[in-house]
Amino acid sequence: MSSHRDPHFCSATELVRRLRAGEVGSRELLEHFWARVEAHNPSINAIIWHDIEAARAAADAADAKRAAGGVLGALHGLPMTVKESFNLAGSPNSWGIPALRDYRCDANAVAVDRLRDAGAVIFGKTNIPIYLADWQSFNENYGTTNNPWDLTRVPGGSSGGSAAALAAGMTGLEMGSDIGASIRNPAHYCGVYGHKPTYGVVSYSGHTLPGVVAPPDISVAGPLARSADDLALALDIVAGADPIDSTGWKIDLKPPRAHRVEDFRIAVMLTDPVSEVDQTVQDLIARLADKLASMGAKVDFKARPDIDTGYAFDLYIALLRAATSRRQSDEEFAANQEIVASFAEGEASYYSKMLRAYTVGHRDWLGLNEERHRLRLKWAAFFQDYDVMLCPAAASAAYVHDQEGERHERTIPVNGHEVLTTDQLFWAGYSCCFYLPGTVAPIGLTPDGLPVGVQIVGPQYGDRTTIELARLIEREYCAFEAPPAYA
Repeated sequence: MSSHRDPHFCSATELVRRLRAGEVGSRELLEHFWARVEAHNPSINAIIWHDIEAARAAADAADAKRAAGGVLGALHGLPMTVKESFNLAGSPNSWGIPALRDYRCDANAVAVDRLRDAGAVIFGKTNIPIYLADWQSFNENYGTTNNPWDLTRVPGGSSGGSAAALAAGMTGLEMGSDIGASIRNPAHYCGVYGHKPTYGVVSYSGHTLPGVVAPPDISVAGPLARSADDLALALDIVAGADPIDSTGWKIDLKPPRAHRVEDFRIAVMLTDPVSEVDQTVQDLIARLADKLASMGAKVDFKARPDIDTGYAFDLYIALLRAATSRRQSDEEFAANQEIVASFAEGEASYYSKMLRAYTVGHRDWLGLNEERHRLRLKWAAFFQDYDVMLCPAAASAAYVHDQEGERHERTIPVNGHEVLTTDQLFWAGYSCCFYLPGTVAPIGLTPDGLPVGVQIVGPQYGDRTTIELARLIEREYCAFEAPPAYA
């Protein structure tokens, strides 16, 4: 197995250190990653667009600047990729939609500009599902992305290409987005790190469908990486309001609540009736929790916010699908209104909840939003007594590719029986519906050899606290492990 001293499996933090020390050049590192892409991307299909010549020129410029003693940014010379849905001038920005296959954006997202201003060399883009709306990553424009741990399985979504590229050692750092675990789920499935920031901490400008400028509800942009240190590094770079808002307010994330395991107060949630979790995942999270307790942390397996989980899930689905409702055409909206009118009283399927949210009136939405903020206050009260909550990122490890039918019709195996894939959206919305940050860190492998990550949820604006615990877990318990076939 390759050592993590190999550049392709190093953390971005270590690679930047090597670049600054002159131990490796940016062009040399870019060519190293590019050789990995040429060797391994055909089987994984994570990186779906590149401009290697422009990247080579940027890497050469980075090397020249360092040689001349110029001021270097925090990512100076680091080769990296970003999710297809981020605006990057001259690149495709189709969101996997066939009608937008040939669309090219003419400006950069704010997050992309900040990465470049910090010295990053962005050489490609990674795959996504259509509309960023699946926990697998396939579309007509770019095809299917496979999980490097098992090519028959999904890498997660919607930042599936991001996580797969990192796990296979084809990029130095990644930028993804998350409204329904789209950073957290792929990090868990592929065995890497991911951070879903507190809502609004990272500007969403330049990460919307073409022609849309208003930021959506719930959704955030954030980093994926091979180390918790990298999450902190990247968040420091991209955090902050957009250029208009930044003239009036600044992000001021507080330091971590604790720096030692023994000083953390940790709640643990292994499963829930709303979304049953496979025992293999539960066992790994419980084992981690027991380890943290043995190191002196206060660990409580019963502590919960004063929130009914079924109610919280229904509220999340209503707000989530209202937030994504603008993708409907006028004709689709009218048709969905007719379908909603035909539902029997008490109809409670995911499909019915989705269509009701797609067609919800503004007054009703205001009521949903009011309920969201009432529960948000209950989470704030909970985090007076606890620093973080550990919980699953998904109901199981990565599942076998399934592209048949609609997402809400598909199932996955959990504890020997089939459950709807949409059930596990609970583990996305339990925190992100209420604006909370969540960090995913790898914690081991299932008996089948598939990676599992723990989701570390913290208080609103407690991003540095969740990342800090991920860093301690990485140092004291479990770190990134390369997929055997790509090591």
